[in-house]
Amino acid sequence: MTEVTLDVATEIIEAAETHVGDSDVPPMCIAVMDEGANLVGFHRMDGALLASIDIAQNKAYTAVSLQLDTETVHEVSQPGESLYGIGETNDGRIITFGGGFPLEDDDGTVVGGVGVSGGSVDEDVEVAQAGLEAFETD
Repeated sequence: MTEVTLDVATEIIEAAETHVGDSDVPPMCIAVMDEGANLVGFHRMDGALLASIDIAQNKAYTAVSLQLDTETVHEVSQPGESLYGIGETNDGRIITFGGGFPLEDDDGTVVGGVGVSGGSVDEDVEVAQAGLEAFETD
């Protein structure tokens, strides 16, 4: 089982930050949590929105605690869907828009999560995917 250590979190954060530097997306907040939804690593780039601090961490929390990416959570939390209203649970920590991904080991077990905030939903997803790819290739 892959453990999300500080070294692993740092690699994920660096990959996400490098992607920001290589693209036209705004400064981001990047959060990495372990399988218990404990914050292992966090980085707020210079100029990133203050609100994005909590949002990034809550996206990582959502990905770990629901074992789903936050885009999927968005889809299943719409009116009439199976998880409608879930965004009101867990003291409002469940995020229902993209930018958070569970981190899975080779067996598909969720061992952590990454959350990114600071841009549009599409930009957040793009940057979070860069971090996810670094984890998956390690």
